[in-house]
Amino acid sequence: VQPPPPQPPGRGPGRRGGGAEGTPGELEAEVLRDTRNRTIRALCGQRAMPRDVWELPAGQRRTVLRHLLVSDKYRFLYCYVPKVACSNWKRILKVLDGALESVDVKMKMDHKSDLVFLADLAPEEIRYRLQHYYKFLFVRNPLERLLSAYRNKFGEIKEYQQRYGVEIVRRYRKNGGNSAGDDVTFSEFLRYLLDEEVERMNEHWMPIYNLCQPCAVRYDFIGSYERLSADASYVLERVQSPSFVHFPERQSWYKPVTAETLHYYLCNTQRRLIKELLLKYILDFSLFAYPLPNITSEFCRQ
Repeated sequence: VQPPPPQPPGRGPGRRGGGAEGTPGELEAEVLRDTRNRTIRALCGQRAMPRDVWELPAGQRRTVLRHLLVSDKYRFLYCYVPKVACSNWKRILKVLDGALESVDVKMKMDHKSDLVFLADLAPEEIRYRLQHYYKFLFVRNPLERLLSAYRNKFGEIKEYQQRYGVEIVRRYRKNGGNSAGDDVTFSEFLRYLLDEEVERMNEHWMPIYNLCQPCAVRYDFIGSYERLSADASYVLERVQSPSFVHFPERQSWYKPVTAETLHYYLCNTQRRLIKELLLKYILDFSLFAYPLPNITSEFCRQ
């Protein structure tokens, strides 16, 4: 017997640590959610846009199915986006499934084991879950996400320095042949992104639109990195997870991208590069209602 379909999604973030209804922050969040929903409906209603995952070309369908994580116990699908708190959501999934004792266990995150991806299931099982499960994803300012990926992957992770960094420096720097890949500049990284085919990008910098396909998958809730704690609490309450499961605190070693850091990087990068890059990520800006960055000379002089 198939379990009954879930109730329709609620409105704003709930009580489990989310903000109180009616506060300025809550009203602002409500307006933002409304803007996002309207934009997505308008864009996805256009004739050329896919209506479900089976209308997507095989490669795009494979990408989104590999990014949709499944909880059969709590009947939800979560589209994970690298650099948008996805490690913490994966911890939560492992705890809900009983594979991990607590979200606060200090351990390196294994991004594959003890997790079920929609891509692992048969077509009829995929169809059923897409139709009946609660579906959500979390988004982040596209440039902030790219800067976070750049600092993390090329500043700290040898595997990325060797796999991507060496090639990027060789391609975009005169006499860059001796680099170990740990000195990629932000401009070189952006030039590399401009030359990459979106569908072949590494998931850490592939646009959120391509990872999660919000036209082909009708998400019940789109949370944002900027309201992580309140939006995560709302989702946990909405899927009726046990009250002991909470969204983990940021690790003490984590270096967040601040507005000042982003301002510094953008203002020290050729404007042409940023303008071209905005076109490549324009769906992430417009669909998820993120303002385009101010890179005017006046602003950068501040």
